[in-house]
Amino acid sequence: MDYRALLQEAASYQSSLTKYRHYLHAHAEVDFDLPQTTAYVKEQLIQMGCDPVPCGRSGLSVAIGGKKPGKVFLLRADMDGLPIQEEADIAFASHNGKMHACGHDLHTTMLLGAARLLKDHEDDICGTVKLMFQPAEETLGGALDMIQHGILQSPAVDAAMMIHVMTGSPLPEGTVIVAPAGISAPAADMFEIRIQGQGCHGSSPNTGIDPLNVAAHILISLQELHARELAMNDRAALTIGSLHAGAAPNVIPDTAIMGGSLRSFDEETRRFLKERLVQIAQGTATLFRAQATVTFTCGCPTLYNDPTLCGETECYLTDLLGDSGAFSAEKLAAMLAAQAPSTPDPTKRNTSVSGSEDFAYVSQQVPAVMLSLAAGHPDHGHQYALHHPAATFSDDVLPVGSAIHACVAIRWLEEHAQ
Repeated sequence: MDYRALLQEAASYQSSLTKYRHYLHAHAEVDFDLPQTTAYVKEQLIQMGCDPVPCGRSGLSVAIGGKKPGKVFLLRADMDGLPIQEEADIAFASHNGKMHACGHDLHTTMLLGAARLLKDHEDDICGTVKLMFQPAEETLGGALDMIQHGILQSPAVDAAMMIHVMTGSPLPEGTVIVAPAGISAPAADMFEIRIQGQGCHGSSPNTGIDPLNVAAHILISLQELHARELAMNDRAALTIGSLHAGAAPNVIPDTAIMGGSLRSFDEETRRFLKERLVQIAQGTATLFRAQATVTFTCGCPTLYNDPTLCGETECYLTDLLGDSGAFSAEKLAAMLAAQAPSTPDPTKRNTSVSGSEDFAYVSQQVPAVMLSLAAGHPDHGHQYALHHPAATFSDDVLPVGSAIHACVAIRWLEEHAQ
C-alpha cells in the first residue's frame, strides 16, 4: 500500500474537515455534557458508513476493518472543551462561555477524517481499527469511564495512539513529535481542602475561629513540601488555584474552601505527597482549633509510552512526512540543543509545561504512544498557547492529522498480522 497517498487523499477532504472543525468549535461543550458534539460526530460517522456505538456516559466507539484476521489498534480523540469565554477573533468563535482552547475540536475532526480514510481502505486493513471519541479529558474522567464501559474489549485492543495539537509553537505547522519512551506526562490529582472554623463579627476575632487564617497557613506550609521534603530529582508541582471564603469584609466566615492540583512523575512520590498534603492540612487546622477535610476529586496516572511502539511510530511517520516532518522527542531535543547558544543566558528560565493527560489510563493497560502535532505558528497569527482564551489553530493541519492516524493504524496492523 502507498501510505504517502493517504496524505493526498486526506488533503482532498480539506473543505469537509474545515466544516467539521468550525462546527465543533462554535458549539463547544464541556466535561461529559456533550449532547450536540456527540450527536454531530455520530451523524458524520454514519454518513461515512460507520456504525458508531455509545460507550459510557457520552463517548462513542467505532470499529473499522475486521474483514481480515489480525490485531486491534485503537485511535483516540477527546471531544470536550473548557469553561472559558472565548476571545479569539475568528468567524466561528464560540459565544456560549465554553471554548475549545486546547484543540480538542481539531482532535475530533482529525479522527473523523481518519474514519473516512479507513473506510475507503477497509479492505486493506489486516485486523481492526477502533476509534475512541472521548468526553471529559479536561476533567480527567472520560478515558476511565470509557474503559469501564468496555472500550478496550470486544474486540480486545492490542495497541493505541493519540495526537495532541500544539499552538503558539515555533515548529513548522504539520510537524509531528513522537513522545519519548517511558513516562511523558505526569500523574494528576485534583483536590479540595475544606476548612471548618467558627464565624463571628470582624471586630471580635477572639470569639470565633478564622478559617481564612488557617487557609493562609496551610498554603504556606504546603510550599515546604517541595522545598524540604523532596529530593532534587523528584519532579512534582503542587498548586493552590482557588480560595473561596466569606462575602463581607467585616465578617469572619464559618468555612474556607481551597482547590488545588498535584502533579508527579512516579507513583511513590505521588503517594507521599498526597499523604503529606492531608497531614499538613489537618495538622495546621488543628493547631488553630479548626478542622480540615481533604477530598481528592479526580485524577489520572502517569502516561507511559511503549518503547517499541514509539520506535515503530517514528519510522512510519518519517516515511509518511519525511525527515523534516517527523521527529522523536529525543531527536528534537538534540536539534534544539545544537541550535542553542554556547553560553546559556542566565535570565532565561525553563517554561515548559507538563500537563497531565487521561489517555494515561489507556497507556497503563495496553502499549500506547502519544504524538504532538504543531498546529499554529506565531508568524501565522497563532501567538497564544493552549488554554488561553485567544488561542487559535490552523485548519491546514487537519488532513495531516487524519493521514497520521490512518497510516500508523493500518501499517502497524499490517506489520503485526499473524
